[in-house]
Amino acid sequence: MTQIITAPSRYIQGQGEIAKLGVHVANLGVRNGYAIVDPFIYAHYKEEIEQSFSEVAMAVQLQVFRGECSQSQVEAILRDMEGSDIGVILGIGGGKTMDTAKAVSHFASLPVVIVPTVASTDAPCSALSVLYTDEGRLDRYLPLTRNPDLVIADVGIIAKAPPRLLSAGMGDALSTFYEARACHQSGAVTLAGGGSSIAALALARACRDTLFADGADALHAAREGKITPALEHIVEANIYLSGIGFESGGLAAAHAIHNGLTFLEECRQMYHGEKVAFGTIEQLVLEQAPIDEIRQMIHFCREVGLPVTLEDLGVNNPEHEKLLIVAEASCTEDGPMRNMPIEVCIGDVLEAIQTADRLGQMA
Repeated sequence: MTQIITAPSRYIQGQGEIAKLGVHVANLGVRNGYAIVDPFIYAHYKEEIEQSFSEVAMAVQLQVFRGECSQSQVEAILRDMEGSDIGVILGIGGGKTMDTAKAVSHFASLPVVIVPTVASTDAPCSALSVLYTDEGRLDRYLPLTRNPDLVIADVGIIAKAPPRLLSAGMGDALSTFYEARACHQSGAVTLAGGGSSIAALALARACRDTLFADGADALHAAREGKITPALEHIVEANIYLSGIGFESGGLAAAHAIHNGLTFLEECRQMYHGEKVAFGTIEQLVLEQAPIDEIRQMIHFCREVGLPVTLEDLGVNNPEHEKLLIVAEASCTEDGPMRNMPIEVCIGDVLEAIQTADRLGQMA
């Protein structure tokens, strides 16, 4: 089978990179920019961003992101851009801000620069946007024609974000190795369009090992607002190692179960990575992984504040009908559950949810 590895053209990580944003973008050889910006970043870094573009004599239009990363939101931004001489799209903020920018660049056929201001997902590096309905339910995965032209992670900004967001990023990154391993075993076609490769699996393994080695220390540093080597390692793991690992390594049950959890109203307040973390435990249960591996997973999740029970996810009354909704939505014909190396049915997922919940309660 053809093997494909995909990645952003350039990844930059350091402190104070937001002040160099104009220089980094100008080096792409593009003209005027249209930046979709998280409200918090707009309020606190607007002048710094505009100054960085002014220094390179490049115009930039800032658009505050509000609402969902939805098809209607993308279309509204495209209408706002009509008639403008825009040469590059920027997404500055969290996961939905970045995914919106990537989707806009895709439909506008323009290069895109992604500036993650939190390390809460592995979305920044991927050629994928996750679209939701305006009400917040998963709509669809939107495959893009290419990865971002440039990804810039300013650790100084990321370190100021709420620690829970860093933890959620670890939850998302945690699934990377286990899903890549499943896809490697099943021979599944990855999001990159080919089979799993040695390099993709190695990056995914490095991601897991970095999480286990530095995750707790990084979260401690984030809570104290300090930038430490452990925090820098986790930023790289959450954004780059996980981003390349999931896209070129593949998705499986963990993300399929996450998709199912989005259908429960109680889970709406949970971040993407928090739901993925619980889905990863369930994937190991589905695979009948060694109990020590499952316990290691649960221990790590407990250590960094990730959910290990349905109650942790906000589901205080796990009625059969609710869990059945999750199981059914996890097993859609075109979803990532099909990439598992074993045949999985709705009943298997339902049982795995209940088993994972019991194991989490015992931890």
